[in-house]
Amino acid sequence: MIIALDGPAGAGKSTIALQVAASLGFQLIDTGAIYRTVALKCKEGSFDLHDGQTCADIARDLDFSFEIQGDINQVFCNGEPVGDEIRTSEISLAASTVSAHQEVRAALLELQRTLGSAKDSVLEGRDIGTVVFPGAELKIFLTASAEERAERRVKQLAEKGIDESYDKVLQEIKERDHKDMTRDIAPLVAAPDAVTVDTTGRSIEDIVAQIVNLAPVQ
Repeated sequence: MIIALDGPAGAGKSTIALQVAASLGFQLIDTGAIYRTVALKCKEGSFDLHDGQTCADIARDLDFSFEIQGDINQVFCNGEPVGDEIRTSEISLAASTVSAHQEVRAALLELQRTLGSAKDSVLEGRDIGTVVFPGAELKIFLTASAEERAERRVKQLAEKGIDESYDKVLQEIKERDHKDMTRDIAPLVAAPDAVTVDTTGRSIEDIVAQIVNLAPVQ
């Protein structure tokens, strides 16, 4: 079974997806972490983020796996754990650039489908229900106001020792939204049969309970 969770940056996808997966005993595939890791590897190698073919070549050399460990979903790239270095604002914007390349998306599409087909899975991203698994049994489109998403992001970064101003993060979120929604390849949009869930002002527990209740499990 596939549960697709799509939505813009800061809508709560990672936290909600983790709790939904843990509640149902599913694996959690964080597709955003995959693109972020590709962006990080490109930057570490000083490759041009606007060169789609080069970024795609980097992506093809990476192997990913995921394991829920307590209250985190540990990402592994080529067998090595990936840390918070992929969660910075710089890498967020770099990932948006990298993910806009058709070559990169094609390179990672089969990987995501293979991972998701291996066992019951929750996949979070921006085009899971529209491109990666259009036949997913349950599609959720999570959203929230840009202002609340910025507040959440600042708090999340602060908990990790990263100091970012609210105004800067809000502007970055608006820029990310615009890039994701207007890109030519797999733009951010709710699937026609997705259930839209607005997380503004709602507790994580309430949202998780709603999604778990919607899941068509035996």
